[in-house]
Amino acid sequence: MFLFLVVALAVVVAAVTLAVVGGGEGDGPLPEAAPERLQDPLPPDRPVNRADIDSLRFPLAARGYRMADVDDALSRLGAELAERDARIADLESALAGAQMGSGGRVPMEKPDQEDQQ
Repeated sequence: MFLFLVVALAVVVAAVTLAVVGGGEGDGPLPEAAPERLQDPLPPDRPVNRADIDSLRFPLAARGYRMADVDDALSRLGAELAERDARIADLESALAGAQMGSGGRVPMEKPDQEDQQ
């Protein structure tokens, strides 16, 4: 009985080995799996905007990252980018208004120290 179990185990191990290595039929061993990459990476040719951050998703890994932590970081980054863009738009409109009010010229000199005292 013991000899029968050893032979049966040897047959099962040999069958699994042949299936994995590619014995007999097929194209040989198992094909190499391509590493997971970002589906839509951040655009290199323009500034990152809120929609880019919202659509960014990292691939999963066996011993990867905690998804909640990365999602929180991406959410914060997206909010800060949106706030920055709004501030830049406000400053540009204020600059355009100042340029229109002064006939197109904005003084670029530093104020004198005596004027500040």
